[in-house]
Amino acid sequence: MKIVMLIDPQLPLGLIANTAAVLGLSLGNQIEPVIGPAIPDADGREHAGITGVSIPILSATRAEIQALRESLYDPEHAAVGVIDFSSVAQRSKSYEDYTRSLAGSGGGDLQYLGICLFGPEPQINRLTGNMRLLR
Repeated sequence: MKIVMLIDPQLPLGLIANTAAVLGLSLGNQIEPVIGPAIPDADGREHAGITGVSIPILSATRAEIQALRESLYDPEHAAVGVIDFSSVAQRSKSYEDYTRSLAGSGGGDLQYLGICLFGPEPQINRLTGNMRLLR
């Protein structure tokens, strides 16, 4: 299993952080077990579990993210899971608002700020191998 996030580097830093946080939280709901168990330190204080897998954050333009997102509807990519975060989601004040707004938006209306891909490593590498780390 490989996981990557692709985020538009032109976004303001706070929105990049928010996009990564939303994608990460959503990922934790999609695949088990991503989060390891709580771990005690040498003093016996417990620390909440964190992800047990590396999640690189890659840089991709909105156009690249859009094209990749659209390509994932192809049956050849059925083994690749995707979580997207769009401007519709970012503007929404509640999940109900997001649900209504998304239901009224066609795929061409969505501007993706970032996406998270997870699945077989060879497929993820083929889809994202030419993309650089977000810096």
